[in-house]
Amino acid sequence: MPTGQNEDGRRRNAAHRSERDLARRRFLKTSTAAGVGLLAAPPAAAQAREQAPPRDSGGQGRRYVIRGGAVMSMDPKVGNFESADVLVEGKKIVAVRPRVDASRADVIDARGRIVMPGFVDTHHHLFETAERALLANGLLLDDHSGSPSASPNYGEHILQGFARVYRPQDVYINELFAGLAQLDAGVTTVLDVSQIHHSPDHSDAAIQALIDTGRRAAFGYFEGDGRKGARYPEDARRIRDRWFSSDDQLVTMVMGGELHLGKEVYTRSWSIARELGIKIVAHSVGSWGMRPVFDELAKGTAGVKVGPDNLFIHMTGMSDHTWKTFRDAGAQVTIAFPIEMVMRHGTPPILKMQELGMEPSLSSDVETTMAADPFTLMRSAMTMQRMVVNQMILDQGDLVPPNNWPTPANGTPDLLNVRDVLRYGTINGAKHLGLDGRTGTLTPGKQADIVLLDATAINVTPLNSVPGAVVSLMDRSNVETVIVAGKIRKWQGRLLDADLGSLQRRLEASRDYLFKVAGMRQDLFAHS
Repeated sequence: MPTGQNEDGRRRNAAHRSERDLARRRFLKTSTAAGVGLLAAPPAAAQAREQAPPRDSGGQGRRYVIRGGAVMSMDPKVGNFESADVLVEGKKIVAVRPRVDASRADVIDARGRIVMPGFVDTHHHLFETAERALLANGLLLDDHSGSPSASPNYGEHILQGFARVYRPQDVYINELFAGLAQLDAGVTTVLDVSQIHHSPDHSDAAIQALIDTGRRAAFGYFEGDGRKGARYPEDARRIRDRWFSSDDQLVTMVMGGELHLGKEVYTRSWSIARELGIKIVAHSVGSWGMRPVFDELAKGTAGVKVGPDNLFIHMTGMSDHTWKTFRDAGAQVTIAFPIEMVMRHGTPPILKMQELGMEPSLSSDVETTMAADPFTLMRSAMTMQRMVVNQMILDQGDLVPPNNWPTPANGTPDLLNVRDVLRYGTINGAKHLGLDGRTGTLTPGKQADIVLLDATAINVTPLNSVPGAVVSLMDRSNVETVIVAGKIRKWQGRLLDADLGSLQRRLEASRDYLFKVAGMRQDLFAHS
C-alpha cells in the first residue's frame, strides 16, 4: 500500500479514537452527575414530608385527617380506596372516604402510604423479653436427643427456670419493653399471656406495664409457680375491682384457664371468669400431653363447658371430635404458625380449621424463639399452608407430563391468599378478644387504631398491590406511624414518649439478674 494512504489511515484512526475518547468522557461525566443526583436526594425533597404530629391527638374534640393514602379498611362495608382520607376526632374514626371535608383539622400527609387498621396479636408472653433468642434452636420440651434443640428448651429453662426467679420489677420492665417493641412494629392490640403471677405484686406489675405502654391490651391472668402467697385464680376479683372497674379503657382482662393445672384449679378459674364476665383462654398442645383432658372436655366429663367465651391457643394434636365440639360451641382458636413449626408443637392446624369452616387469629407466642412482628406471622401462615396444599395437589399427579400440573381434586383446601392472612391479623384477632366493636377495622364509630405503612420505601416501591405489598414485601421498617385510640404513639419512624435508651439499660440489668439467679451462663454464642 502506498505511503500516503497509510498516513491518511493513521490520521482517520486517530481522529476516530479522539472522538470515541471525547464521547466516553462526556458519557462518564453525564452518568456520574446523574448518579449523584439519583443517590443523593436534594435536601428540599428530603424535608418536604417533615412535619410535627398533630397536637393533643386522641384528646376530646381534637381533629385530624389522614389525607391521600391508599386505604385498606378491612371492613367490606367501608371498602378500599387507592386514595382516600380518614378523619379522626378524639379517640374515634369519624369518616373514611375520598376528599373528606375537614376544615380546621390538622392534616397528616399520607401520600405514598398504606393506611390500615393496627395489627392484633392474640397470644404473646411479654414477660419473657429478657430471654430473647435464647431458644433460637430450642424445642418445647427435651426430646433426649442430646442435640442443641434439646437443651436449652422451653419447659425446663423458661417455665421451670427463668420464670421462677422473676421479681415484680423484672415483670414490669420486660412487659413494658416488649409492648413498646410491638407497638413500634404496628401491633396496636395484644393478649398478654403472662404466666408469671407468683404474687399479687407480680400481677400488678404486669398490668401497670401494659397501661404504661399505651396500647390496647387484654391482660391474661394466668397461673404462677404456686408459691406461698400466690392467689391464682381467686385474686381475679381483686384485680378486676382495682384495675378494670370500667369497660371503657385500653387494657381489659381475660382469665387464663389452663386445663393441665388439674380439675380442682381449672373449674375454679372458669367459674370465676364467668362470674366476672370475662373471656377464658387456655393452651391446647397435644405434644405437651394435653389431649386426654381436652377429649374429656369435648365429651362433657371435664366439669366445665365450652362456649363462645373460650379462646384456645395452638389446638395442635387434638381429636376430630374435640374440634367439632369446639366449633359447634362457638369457641375460637389462635395459631402461632412460626412457633408451632419450630418448637414441635405439631403442624399448625389451619387445614382442619378450613375443613370445619373456621378461621384463626394470629399469635407470636414467645420471643425466646421467634420475632413478634405481624409480618413474620402473616407470611408464616401463608407459606406454611400453601406449601402443604401445593404438595397435596402435586401428589394428585405423577410429575410426568401431562400429569405434572394437575387440576386440584374436589375437596382440596383452598390456598390461603394475602387477604386471608390480613384478616387473621386484624379483625379476627379483635373478634377473638371480644374487641371487634372497638378495633380491627377502619370503620366510622370505632376507635382509631391505625398504622401508616411506607410504600415508597426501597423494599416496596413501586406499589402494585396494597394487600400484596403488606404481606409479601413489608417488615417493621415500613411501619412509619402508629395510632392507638386516636393518640399518635409512633410518628414518622420514631416512637413517641419513650426513653428507649434508659429502658434498654433497665432491661439489660433485669436480664443480668435473671441469668445469674437462674444459674444460666451468659455467653453470646453458647446457646445457638
